[in-house]
Amino acid sequence: MARAEEDRPGADATSALGALLGYRAYARRWVFLLVLSLLNFSNATLWLSFAPVADTIAHHFLLSTKQINWLSLIYLVASIPSGVVAIWVLDSVGLRWATIVCAWLNFAGSVFRTLAFLFIEIQDPFPFLMGGQSLCALAQTLVIFSPAKLAALWFPEHQRATANMIGTMSNPLGILVANLLSPALVKKEEGIPMMLGIYIIPAGLACLLAITCLWESVPPSPPSAGAAHSTSEKFLDGLKLLLRNRAYIILAVCFGGGIGIFSSFSVLLEQVLCVKGYSNEFAGLCGALFIGFGVLGALVLSLYVDRTKHFIEAVKIGFCLTSMVCVAFALVSQLQGQTFALATLCSLLGFFGFSVAPIAMELAVECSFPVGEGAAAGLVIVLGPRVCS
Repeated sequence: MARAEEDRPGADATSALGALLGYRAYARRWVFLLVLSLLNFSNATLWLSFAPVADTIAHHFLLSTKQINWLSLIYLVASIPSGVVAIWVLDSVGLRWATIVCAWLNFAGSVFRTLAFLFIEIQDPFPFLMGGQSLCALAQTLVIFSPAKLAALWFPEHQRATANMIGTMSNPLGILVANLLSPALVKKEEGIPMMLGIYIIPAGLACLLAITCLWESVPPSPPSAGAAHSTSEKFLDGLKLLLRNRAYIILAVCFGGGIGIFSSFSVLLEQVLCVKGYSNEFAGLCGALFIGFGVLGALVLSLYVDRTKHFIEAVKIGFCLTSMVCVAFALVSQLQGQTFALATLCSLLGFFGFSVAPIAMELAVECSFPVGEGAAAGLVIVLGPRVCS
């Protein structure tokens, strides 16, 4: 991995050399990143739109809490088979068509969920809710795997980590908005249709932008030497290379385990804290601090790594600090009356843990060359938590 110059004159010299070699960064790369980020944000809000108001939804539709939980769990179940397909689509069909298909699936799923309100005589609305969530779940793998590929193909070397961070961190930002917006909209059962309708808006906007603003999967001229020599192996050959790549396997186990820990933390935080006497409001605050400081940490670390190219050092230090905070949280969460300590630990856990995510995705692409970016980033997410479980 090439080291970038830390001073501004060095960066200008690199840009000048790239121009002489025919490398060019197009302004429309930011439009592509905007569409992908909005799509990732929308998909995350649709994923957890029911969880914060599960009791109200269950009472209104005469469903069990287990059925409501499955509206979120379907994302995790669908990610296993659809993840493999998404890897093939990204590396074979191309980033543009993968994003458009993802946008249509996400928009169709958001609309399909509302059909239970359009037909008054429906006896069982659960198939409509589950059908819509299933379509959104199929879209999830495509959009989660895409930021690393977009950064590699469209952005110059000194912007790749930042672009990856923006595309990746839009997902937890969507989770944060869903946790705050759903309870605000559904104070009573009459607010459920409005909640479902509002979540259609970003999905529809992302679909419109994907259709009208995305013209090609790769730029006419590569933005860097890495993009110019980006030749993907065939799908099955690429998977075989990844499974024989020791560095990649270590990263997949560590980062994949982190994904599993953070998913469990997000889902079970309320249950962990409430049994020790903490309120639902405090649990929600800890979740908001977890995500908010995580986005901040990702921004700070991505800017630092883009400037210094210290990918490996950043990932190692981030994993170590995250592990220490996880142990501290596991101990303090068993005690009562530790509100300040728990809020601080949740903030630190998000700051150190989330900040590593876009850097680890970028590192997965770097250490797996010449395997395609979609396969390198996607296999970490699909297999990592399963390997560690």
